[in-house]
Amino acid sequence: MPVVTRFASFALFCGSLALIAQAPAAGGPQETNRSVPGGGITVSGWQGQVDANAQKQGQTVNDAKLAPEGSGMHVTTGPAISYWNPSNTASGDYTVSATFNEPKFMNLNTHPHPYGVFIGGNDLGTPNAKMLYCAAYGNGKFIVRGFGPEAFQLNGRGEANDAVHKASGPGEPVSQTIALSVKGDKISCSINGTVVGTYNKSDAVGPDKLKSTDGVYGIRFAHNTDATVSDLKVTKP
Repeated sequence: MPVVTRFASFALFCGSLALIAQAPAAGGPQETNRSVPGGGITVSGWQGQVDANAQKQGQTVNDAKLAPEGSGMHVTTGPAISYWNPSNTASGDYTVSATFNEPKFMNLNTHPHPYGVFIGGNDLGTPNAKMLYCAAYGNGKFIVRGFGPEAFQLNGRGEANDAVHKASGPGEPVSQTIALSVKGDKISCSINGTVVGTYNKSDAVGPDKLKSTDGVYGIRFAHNTDATVSDLKVTKP
């Protein structure tokens, strides 16, 4: 075989190996959104909005499910989604909190996905939706992130903290009580009674971020997640 031909064959072989190495492993970060059978919103007065990427794929609130369960709600996703009741608003200094129970950790996914509460909701249901959320993963990590309408991070992505409960393994239960508080010029996230992060309000409010920390509050779920929500409330100092 001529030298040039042998070189070309070797280059093609190396290129093929590179493509294989770059391909995501099954169940890795490229996990696709499910579509939940019987999806939609059946909790009176509540609304929802799936993330922009899911909308581009043609998914809607009917591909996830928000249903009553006891005195709380049961959420099954589907696409990543935010839910709210427009009558639930908070302003000034306040704390929004709720308890989340994932009965079977990673029941619908191959890696941990977060859920939590959001505040400062404005223009919800539109392409310019704005909100800030704190959400916990069942592996001991949490995230504080906003939409305004561009996404922005306050704590990186998946920061570990001992206050965040860890499931003992896939299929095992895990619960988190998550709170977002506004006090003066600070915003704090607490998980299971411990403050895990405090941020300057100025880092969350401004052009392409929140209009204000005043607004609608609600709940936020990543894709392919199954959990219940109870005791969603707002309290004042």
